[in-house]
Amino acid sequence: MNTRREFLRRGGAGALAVAVGAARAPAAEKGPVIEKVVLRRAEDEGPCWFHPRACMIPNAGDGPARAFMTLQPIMGSDYFGPVHWTTSDDLGRTWSDKQPVPPLGWEPAAEGASEGVCDVVPEWHAASRSVLALGHNVFYRGPKFEKNQPPRRPVYAVWKDGAWGARRHLAWDDARGADIYSNGCGQRVDLPNGDVIMSFTFGAKGRPRSVCGVRCAFDGETLAVRATGNALTNTVGRGLLEPSVTRFGGRFLVTLRAEDERGYVAAGDDGLTYGPPQAWAWDDGEPLAMSTTQQHWLTRPDSLWLVYTRRDASNLNVMRWRSPLFMARVDARTLRLVRATERVVLPLVGDGILAPSLVPIMGNFHVTNATPDESWVTVGSWRPKGGLRGDLLMARIRWGGAAPPPPAPAAPARKAPPAGPGGAVAPADEEPMYN
Repeated sequence: MNTRREFLRRGGAGALAVAVGAARAPAAEKGPVIEKVVLRRAEDEGPCWFHPRACMIPNAGDGPARAFMTLQPIMGSDYFGPVHWTTSDDLGRTWSDKQPVPPLGWEPAAEGASEGVCDVVPEWHAASRSVLALGHNVFYRGPKFEKNQPPRRPVYAVWKDGAWGARRHLAWDDARGADIYSNGCGQRVDLPNGDVIMSFTFGAKGRPRSVCGVRCAFDGETLAVRATGNALTNTVGRGLLEPSVTRFGGRFLVTLRAEDERGYVAAGDDGLTYGPPQAWAWDDGEPLAMSTTQQHWLTRPDSLWLVYTRRDASNLNVMRWRSPLFMARVDARTLRLVRATERVVLPLVGDGILAPSLVPIMGNFHVTNATPDESWVTVGSWRPKGGLRGDLLMARIRWGGAAPPPPAPAAPARKAPPAGPGGAVAPADEEPMYN
């Protein structure tokens, strides 16, 4: 089942190019080779790109899969421009021009506000041979995030046969989601029959949110909730946020952002019913110190890894310890992290003790299996007091242990097919992002 051909048929998940260095694992604990890649530098002209997330579209022949990425400009605190898309046919060495995604732009809302879309995750859906790009709505007023947000819910659009479909909302007929329910930034699992396993974070305004497992039907056009599971809860702060799901070793696993200086994991057999969440901890039982930041799965055929941020001696004063990005292997039996396997995926840049506000933070990232031998972590970074500038980054994680290839020669950007007009982009705002 886990053959190279099967991997390419289903599609992995992807990222980008411009090599600047590589880090090898210590000889005592052989691990993957990790190469840092800068896709766009902070000093380059144009917008600061955020939420870069990719998937892989299988090639009908034996050539490489096409990498398909969505991303959007960041212009202030939780304030994003219209969603764009770009593709690569050479495993991320060159990319097409970024084009707006017409159904995921800004639309007029009540009383002069605008409804945008953010936290989008595109995934290849093999059963329908389409890309399902799922995020959630967000409301803006003037040049800022609307403080009094109307009800928020998932928004999606489908790319198929080279064209985008309509903007749609994922309906959930449950009073618990009257104020907010979302799968923003969340990883999903597709079942052989085409159903999609995901999760919702949901709750009433001003109350801690819960998380539940969700099973949806998807026919290549319409996503519809079939069933939901038990509620997982945490009463601290905003509760449980940004859940991501994977399947490994015959179980479904969900990882959860929380606001009690912990992250959590829960396990279940069907993607709907999960056991009690347990705090992420090392294999000796010591819990990790995390600060309200998402974690994501890096799922391999023979091993399971977690990508995350945590408190470290180098980042004590960095906002929410959002740099560096780490990864470690998950013990599938205990659901603890094996400390000896921890690697830095993308390093901290700057001084996290004496000049923390100048350290580019990397809290909103994505994980993609690009090939059977290579995984990608993509992230848009920016400095809380450095203006809305930051590098667009990728880490290439090579599982075969081979040294990275030489940098690809500079090449002009390829043109993407016309995608229609996008929404308006408002002026920049330099306040820090706290989502």
